[in-house]
Amino acid sequence: MATKIQAIRGMNDILPTQSPVWQYLEGTVKELLAGHGYDEIRMPIVEQTNLFKRSIGEVTDIVEKEMYTFEDRNGDSLTLRPEGTASCVRACEEHGLLYNQTQRLWYTGPMFRHERPQKGRYRQFYQLGVETFGIASADIDAELILMTARLWQQLGLADAVSLQLNTLGSNEARAEYRAALVEYLGQFKDQLDEDSQRRLESNPLRVLDSKDPNTQALLANAPKLHDHLDADSREHFARLRAILDAAGVKYEINQRLVRGLDYYNKTVFEWVTDKLGAQGTVCAGGRYDGLVEQLGGKATPAVGFAMGLERLILLLETLEVIPAEVSQTIDVYLCTLGEGADLAGLLLADRLRQEHCWLRIQTHCGGGSFKSQMKKADKSGARYAFLLGESELANGQVSIKDLRSDAEQQSIAVDAVGSWLADNML
Repeated sequence: MATKIQAIRGMNDILPTQSPVWQYLEGTVKELLAGHGYDEIRMPIVEQTNLFKRSIGEVTDIVEKEMYTFEDRNGDSLTLRPEGTASCVRACEEHGLLYNQTQRLWYTGPMFRHERPQKGRYRQFYQLGVETFGIASADIDAELILMTARLWQQLGLADAVSLQLNTLGSNEARAEYRAALVEYLGQFKDQLDEDSQRRLESNPLRVLDSKDPNTQALLANAPKLHDHLDADSREHFARLRAILDAAGVKYEINQRLVRGLDYYNKTVFEWVTDKLGAQGTVCAGGRYDGLVEQLGGKATPAVGFAMGLERLILLLETLEVIPAEVSQTIDVYLCTLGEGADLAGLLLADRLRQEHCWLRIQTHCGGGSFKSQMKKADKSGARYAFLLGESELANGQVSIKDLRSDAEQQSIAVDAVGSWLADNML
């Protein structure tokens, strides 16, 4: 017997029973974004490797250890995208979307990182990202945060997430702080955890994000980022906080909050939860005013965020806040018996779908007794079973069985089925 081929570790199938929850989450987010005037952009999943080296930074964990990189037949180095922001900037710059324009964009799709798979963290994972370009003021930062706060309310997650906020300052201020941090931590290099020792040389701000208790203890007396902020960054951060305060959005200022990518400046934020163990970040973002220029364009202010869909679905399931109707994919299961009834059933179902665009109706195919068909109707999750046999066909009727109650089966005229659906299904 041939060996069965299985999915690659950390790359998962989304099964038909799981798809409705994904559609519910994606649909809710898309509707929210449309209501704020954001447009969808779609980028390829494969990019030139240099795009990510130039944007993310060659000394980051992503580029050094996590990217799926390969040479194609022409010898070009290509990479499966590990994140969406760099691809979005590349697409906007390539197609002339940024010059003297503002853009509010969103995208969704798979990203790829070769990490150790665990619950809520996968090698192929799905992100929804939002990017804005051409707006330098803090009000756009606030809009993104307010939009995500609205999303948590709509999903029933508002009480399970909290907002952490920080500012990294300008590139110059951050460089000054970086030097002070390296000087301080250099005294304790031997006491730092292994990852932090490596990051001290390559990306020292990531040491602030260490989960090692001993390293965190050493950081208690480290220089504070906000002591090195430039005046413009202070003003920008104060304006952002004032808007959030006026809107009633609660937040915690976390000076150790940094991003894992090199291109961030000024505002950074994360929505976190304590309901998922170690995988606590459900949405993260910030400002990256230098990235467009870094990738060859003209200096363009930009800010955005990304959220991992698997992690959000895990949170929805953990808190049991998925609406009951989400799991119901079928309204009506149409059972037919007899050659004439089979044809009439297909035509009836087609007419009903045209009359009621919201109706989810599945027609039984493949024959079988009414008893076997009713078992499949019940298993389908449908609310009602419509039965159309030779006797119903001769009488111009359809029998209706409520599969979710003890109500008696009833028969109605075929011509009245449309109005019956309108009265009972809306």
